[in-house]
Amino acid sequence: MARSSTVQDIESPYAWLRLAVSLLLMTIGGAGMYSVTVVLPRIQADFAVARGDASLPYTLTMVGFGLGGILMGRLADRFGVIVPVAVGALGLGAGFIVAGLAPSLWWFCIAQGLLIGLLGTSATFAPLVADTSQWFDRRRGIALAICMSGNYAAGAVWPPVMQHFIDSVGWRQTYIGMGVFCMVSMLPLSLWLRRRPPPQQLPATVAAAADQPSTQRLLGLQPGTAQALLCVAGVACCVAMSMPQVHIVAYCGDLGFGAARGAQMLSLMLAMGVVSRLVSGWISDRIGGLRTLLLGSALQGVALLLFLPFDGLASLYVVAGLFGLFQGGIVPSYALIVREYFSPREAGARVGTVLMATMFGMALGGWMSGVVFDLTGSYRAAFLNGIAWNLLNMAIVVFLLLRARSQAVRTSVA
Repeated sequence: MARSSTVQDIESPYAWLRLAVSLLLMTIGGAGMYSVTVVLPRIQADFAVARGDASLPYTLTMVGFGLGGILMGRLADRFGVIVPVAVGALGLGAGFIVAGLAPSLWWFCIAQGLLIGLLGTSATFAPLVADTSQWFDRRRGIALAICMSGNYAAGAVWPPVMQHFIDSVGWRQTYIGMGVFCMVSMLPLSLWLRRRPPPQQLPATVAAAADQPSTQRLLGLQPGTAQALLCVAGVACCVAMSMPQVHIVAYCGDLGFGAARGAQMLSLMLAMGVVSRLVSGWISDRIGGLRTLLLGSALQGVALLLFLPFDGLASLYVVAGLFGLFQGGIVPSYALIVREYFSPREAGARVGTVLMATMFGMALGGWMSGVVFDLTGSYRAAFLNGIAWNLLNMAIVVFLLLRARSQAVRTSVA
């Protein structure tokens, strides 16, 4: 039996080792999120469907990913993070194999949404993020950034690897091989996560809210209202984020550059996202989650605007890299905001719910961009749609920042 953890284990060498294991697990598990973007052109050709229909597996994967985040977060809160991670290893393995054998688009969609999304990749995201947040205090922002870099590291590693094997042996054989690899690598790694998190102290914002009258809550709002606003913001920012991430491979194919170039751009975009997440983690430890979220959202809007005038090969590489560099710190900011303003006893479920909203945004945006393309015959309108959603996200974050500042003033006066 694993020994119990104490407050002395927070930010201990074991905590950093555990973070490294979580990073590796998220990098492997993230394959389920990015694999379908690489095979999108092959799926469209193999099953003879429109671009919007071919985007549906990604949408279902992200919906499953988001809903699974809540389920897996609750499992982690109750039984420890090792349980959802083990479930995820089996779900990913089975999902890749079933998808590789799918006789139709609908079977492929079921495998992606149910096995890869709901039971697979979701287990290596929200539960690991919530768990990591409970092993760090002063360096929580950078720890969360490192952990969630696994999601982008997956995007940097897997697209070119999978594209190589797809070109060599076909997408079906590649999927089956990925399924076997996920099971044999993730199950042994999960054993490092047997210990439960150490005892937690209430965040100062939560403790202060507990001393206020019943009308005073987190950010001057009821906790449910505050979380709902964060969820809407998460949907909005990730609808914008999904346009380049989901469709860059197909976009490059349409421009005549080929799918391999698109896979390289996606890899570059997400590799720069790793850099962005690490830098944003360092920044968030100094200015807080809300301000970091606003900064990332503003920069993401700038990057989306740059896709409109530049569509040459060299310029697309540059813009893809800038997009990754600008937006990589957005999603980790949500997890940090939850830990700053909500009870740690609800970390798994709260983080899972907010991150579910971001995944739903990715799902909605990925599908919506495909539909807009089918309607207009170009991605220009899809980029404009993403910019509009990004502005909605920024408006909500500015509102929450103003509420936080107002509440801080009232508390200091009292």
